[in-house]
Amino acid sequence: MTKTLHYVFDPLCGWCYGASAAVAALGKAPGVELRLLPSGLFAGAGARLMDDGFAAYAWGNDQRIERLTGQRFSEHYRSHVLSDRQQLFDSGPATLALSAVSLCTPERELDALEAIQHARFVNGEDITQPDTLMAVLQALGLEQAAASLLRSDGELLAANRARIEGAKALQSQLGARGVPSFILETSGQRQLLNSSAAYSNPQAFAEQIAKA
Repeated sequence: MTKTLHYVFDPLCGWCYGASAAVAALGKAPGVELRLLPSGLFAGAGARLMDDGFAAYAWGNDQRIERLTGQRFSEHYRSHVLSDRQQLFDSGPATLALSAVSLCTPERELDALEAIQHARFVNGEDITQPDTLMAVLQALGLEQAAASLLRSDGELLAANRARIEGAKALQSQLGARGVPSFILETSGQRQLLNSSAAYSNPQAFAEQIAKA
């Protein structure tokens, strides 16, 4: 029996990046359909300026995540992203890029998410810029999605909005707060999972879900 794992995330969320190994394992787990749902947490009204206080808070949190998970947050990210006062903390563009992949080549969305996260947290690239995101997609061979992002037509905007609204509705239904949220659906029944093992033992976390 196939289970659906709804993964609610934001591409700028450090804890979501920290859960990358668990998400990758879930993407390969037998009998588990992984469904990516961007929440838009840091988009629109959730976007903000990157000031000194927020940058210091983010870096401290990122270091904690790195110690716990081994996921790398580079000095280049610190100096080129967190120290850039012209750069917004805004996940809207990256979320739209992922929705373009979801429309054009849905089986590659996880690849795109991983590449976007790597571009930010390791390479220190500005993923709030459409040109950067299009380059990331093109490097993955996702030319159709890159073209869709460039157009940003009504179809893409509507699909993006529907995905965000769907993620928020699902979180509200189950009382989930923040991201990441892992929601397992089996035989029409949904449950919010404790995600602590996603950081401490990602492979075991995925295997437990596959066996549930």
